[in-house]
Order: sequence, then C-alpha cells, then structure tokens
Amino acid sequence: MYRHSPARRGLLALALASICGAAVAGKGAAPATPGWPAKPLRIIVGFPPGSSPDLTARTFSEPLSQALGQPVIVENKVGAGGNIGADAVAKARDDHTIGLFINGNLTIARLLNPQLPYDPARDLAPLSLIGVSPLVLSAPVGQGDAPADARAFVQAARQAGNRWSYGTPGVGTVGHLGTELLKARTGIAPVHIPYPGYPQVVTAMLGGQLQMALLPPALAQAQERAGKLRLIGVTSAGRSALAPHVPSLAEADVRDFQLEIWNAFAAPAAMPAPVRARLSVLIGEIARSPEVRAKLFQQGWQAVGSSAEGLANRIQADTAAMARVIREQGIRAE
Repeated sequence: MYRHSPARRGLLALALASICGAAVAGKGAAPATPGWPAKPLRIIVGFPPGSSPDLTARTFSEPLSQALGQPVIVENKVGAGGNIGADAVAKARDDHTIGLFINGNLTIARLLNPQLPYDPARDLAPLSLIGVSPLVLSAPVGQGDAPADARAFVQAARQAGNRWSYGTPGVGTVGHLGTELLKARTGIAPVHIPYPGYPQVVTAMLGGQLQMALLPPALAQAQERAGKLRLIGVTSAGRSALAPHVPSLAEADVRDFQLEIWNAFAAPAAMPAPVRARLSVLIGEIARSPEVRAKLFQQGWQAVGSSAEGLANRIQADTAAMARVIREQGIRAE
C-alpha cells in the first residue's frame, strides 16, 4: 500500500484543517473567527519593493483590508532568494502575519539546503495558489546558428554541445532546474552560467555571452518587440494566454517536460486553523475576482486562487519533480 511521506502528511494535514474550518462556516463562506483580526495583518515578502512578489502582495492588500476591517501592511524582508522572508513568516507567532512566496521558497530551497532555518512542510501552512506562468525558451536574434523553430533549435543545441551556454538568476532557481530538466529530455548540453537576476541574463544574451535562457513571458516579449530576442517555445503543456503566439515546447515533441513558475500565500503553521481557513477562503475569492485577475494578468500571471489543499498538492508535486532533477543531474548548492 502506498504511504504518504511525513512531509506530504504534514502539508495535507495543515490544508485539511483549513478546509474543515471553512466547511463549518458553510459552502463558499469564510469561517467566523471571533476577536480576529485584532490588529493590522502583515504580509511579509522576501523580495524588494517593485519586484513581482511585492506587486502581487500589494494587489491583495487593499481588498484584504476591506474584507477584514483592518489595515494590511506589506513588509519587505529581503535576502537569500526570499528565504529570509520565508523564515520570518515561519517563526511569526502573533497570528497576524502571512507571507507571499515564490515556488522556490516552498519547494526547491530545502532540497538544496537541508540546513535551511525553516521547513516548508512543517513550519508553513498553505493558504492559496495565486498565479502561474510558464517560462519562455529564448535566444538572441543575432545568433545565426540558432533557428527560431523549436525542433531546429533543439537540433542546433545538440550539435553545439557545451559550446553553448545558458543563463539563470542563480543555482537552484526554477530557470536553472528547468533548463537542466530540458537538457535531460532533449540531449542538449549547454553550460550553466548564473547571474544575480534576469536583467543581467538578458544583457549577457544581447552581448553574445549566452545562447539561450528560460525567461518570464513579459520580459521575453518586451525584448522580442524590440527585435532583440527570438522566442522558441513556452514551457507549459500547451500554449499560454500570457504569450499566445509562442508555441509550446511540447508541440516540438519535447516529451515529459512541463514547467511553471508560481506564487502563493502561506501562513505560519502555528496560526490557529480557523484563522488560516478564513484567510484561505478570502484570498482565493480575491484572486478569482475579475479586477484582481486582470491585475495579475498585467503582472504576468494567470490567476488561480486555489484552496489550501490545492496549494498543498502543488507543493508536493513540484517538490518531487525538482528533487528528481536535482538527483539525476547531480545539482549542488553553491
């Protein structure tokens, strides 16, 4: 008989507590939490003001404040790829702190660093998956031996072997592990070169130091419109509304390969279950509202607004997939 891992049981138990709390209040209704909130709600973001996670958190602050009747404050705790902020959320005990996370903080971080000061499965409780996005395999326009057709591009990359390089915002990022997975699925062998962030990756591509990279759709399309990058394919299972003119890599017969970046809200596991349940329902409803869906789309996200269980399942599935890539490709943190 199949048995869930301890991490899986922990995630699902936390999610189930939220779901049960919501069910008590009635279908589609946020559960009652007498006496809460008693003060402003704090949303911790592990990235700087103006970053994508920061913009998403601020998109939710006003509607959450209206729903709760208390101010909602976004606080930036920057560093370690968002893990400093994640650790602050995990250790919060005031029952009025949650966090907005990228998927790496909830999946990849502990796989590459067992000494991480927080354990996502033990210390954080899923609330809601907010938005998802594919990445776009991109190449410089001036790269004569890199055709725009995905099949021909993969063939050219195979022939180039390790003479080609690809860039990412760092070791262990989704772009890094995703490209390593692409290498395993296609037989290509470009060399990884990490950079501080996506702007530096694009600069290196335009300067001829890199032959390829997986980029967020908004950034890739901006460079495409400027006539500087060619977009080869998106990493989602099918075409994405975020870049509808770009074929999926699956259309080019790249098999067993699907990759998305996402963001999500989570709470400290110590937060009372009824409070988590109320927040999960409210955040999901806000994410699915037409106004917020439109804002998220402008920020480069397809809105989801899942249940706590839905987010727990996504964390579990992505953690397993990334663990396999790390193991098979022998990736180590630097």
